[in-house]
Order: sequence, then structure tokens, then C-alpha cells
Amino acid sequence: MEIAHRITVDEKVRFGRPVIKGTRVPVDLILGKLVGGMTYEEVMAEYDLVREDILAALSYAAKSLTEENIRARKS
Repeated sequence: MEIAHRITVDEKVRFGRPVIKGTRVPVDLILGKLVGGMTYEEVMAEYDLVREDILAALSYAAKSLTEENIRARKS
């Protein structure tokens, strides 16, 4: 099932975690690699992805954070 542009979930693929459509590459793996210092080009080469896949992962993560209800409490 496509849950966002180029992002799918399937209980039979990676335990139902969000992955890049048509692959087994989880969104959180892509984010972790970028945070760890890999460039877009390195991630694309390592996991056989295109730039649009990486941008979709970033967009999905940003939207997921926007929908979270975690807020700081006043002291």
C-alpha cells in the first residue's frame, strides 16, 4: 500500500516498515545514512535509488514529524 509519494508499506516486506516503492530499502535507513554523513549520490549508488526516492523519504519524514503530538510542557 502506498502511504506517501514513492513510499509503501507491506506486512511481508521489512516487517511492514515504510520502504521506497519497489525496493526493500526502509525510509529510516536512508535518513540514518544521510545523518551519518553520506551524500545523496552515495546513498543512491549504495542502494540503487534515484534522487526522487531520497527526496520522498525526506518528505515523508517531515510530514510524519508534523503530525506528531509531542509538545514541551510548561514548568
